[in-house]
Amino acid sequence: MSKTRIEQLRKIIREKKLVRARELVAYGIPRHCLASLVASGEIERIARGVYAAVDCDASSDRTLAEAALRVPRGTVCLLSALRFHNITTQIPSRVWMAIDAKSWSPSESEIPLRIFRISGEALTAGVEEHMIEQVPVKIYCAAKTVADCFKFRNKIGLDVALEALRESLRERKCTVDEIWYYAEICRISNVIRPYLEATV
Repeated sequence: MSKTRIEQLRKIIREKKLVRARELVAYGIPRHCLASLVASGEIERIARGVYAAVDCDASSDRTLAEAALRVPRGTVCLLSALRFHNITTQIPSRVWMAIDAKSWSPSESEIPLRIFRISGEALTAGVEEHMIEQVPVKIYCAAKTVADCFKFRNKIGLDVALEALRESLRERKCTVDEIWYYAEICRISNVIRPYLEATV
């Protein structure tokens, strides 16, 4: 095994913090180099095909980056997006992600996920990209997340949706007009209307 390849892998892991095994192919690093560093305890397997340095300082949002690597076509949504935007008191035990109705999703994962299947403009509207642990993570903006909370109120609870609406406006994360825009896309205008009218 080439020491040069091992050193190159160590450098990549230090810089990127999180890495997918398939990314290493572009660097010409064989997968058995990963196995060697896992065996020595230098890096850890976070999930299938996702690795991280054992001694790296992880941010509080690291699980979002791990989930983004595991489900690259997914978008962080609902409770996990609320938590990212700091507009909820909820602490989700899973990473909530939206994927296309026809997309593949992992059946088993070391990263606890809750998958929502959405289609059309409701899936693609309001997506922002944030860099977390050197990983591009797609997350719905605050206004889209609030609209989604009302759309999925039977899954998360109306109280959570109302808290998200109240906090997003109080913290000026978005405006009533922005929420209304995404409410129309999500087809829940009639549901959210009385709550929005109560805020103005």
